[in-house]
Amino acid sequence: MATEPLRPHPLLTRYYADEASRKRQVLAWFDESAPDYDWITQAMSFGSGSWYRRQALLRAGLAPGMSTLDVACGTGALTVPSQEIVGPEGQVVGLDPSTGMLRQARANGARRLVRGVAEALPFPDRRFELLSMGYALRHVADLRATFREYHRVLQAGGRLLILEITPPRSRLPFHLLEIYLGRIVPLLARLGRGGRSSRDVMRYYWETIDNCVKPPVILSALEEAGFSRVARHVEMSIFSEYVAVR
Repeated sequence: MATEPLRPHPLLTRYYADEASRKRQVLAWFDESAPDYDWITQAMSFGSGSWYRRQALLRAGLAPGMSTLDVACGTGALTVPSQEIVGPEGQVVGLDPSTGMLRQARANGARRLVRGVAEALPFPDRRFELLSMGYALRHVADLRATFREYHRVLQAGGRLLILEITPPRSRLPFHLLEIYLGRIVPLLARLGRGGRSSRDVMRYYWETIDNCVKPPVILSALEEAGFSRVARHVEMSIFSEYVAVR
């Protein structure tokens, strides 16, 4: 009997009716908002996002000469610093389903890019030494299928890094984050070239964070996929770094 998909969050029916329309809508948002995405995320993180992502990659064990896959690479926010870290002897591949995001990643300096989705990676077994995913886990259709693919393409001893935002448990910090990500950032995003699409994708960004499955579910799904040394490191109460080893 087929196993039910383990969704990262319930279908948000104010935006789409079913899984097929979810994929179409999210892809359209990202294609249309790609030219604005970098300045929005930099403004949203007060300019600290680039520094934090680089430090997270180093904490995960990325080093010169390694082969790396950046899944849901978007505009290359993890892909480009990964290239700098691995150097000329290493190799970094960025993967994303959005042609708009891939085009922007290329403009930002990402060298090797592939169009595809996390649940069906177009790579052979044991291809990479490290796999990263930055703030996109909420967009996959099935956590179990995604993590099985991640396990498949990593070499023995290969490392996994998933960056996510997790709402704080305390009521006041939660409401402050809700106001900032759910209201202020979407209004700011509306001012860019992507207009309504940029606003909507940022509003949706918060709702997927708010409705995402809890960290223990993610950790359990990683273990179920065969990963060992599964752990979650938290920075500033909201930034989750899920790490694991194949």
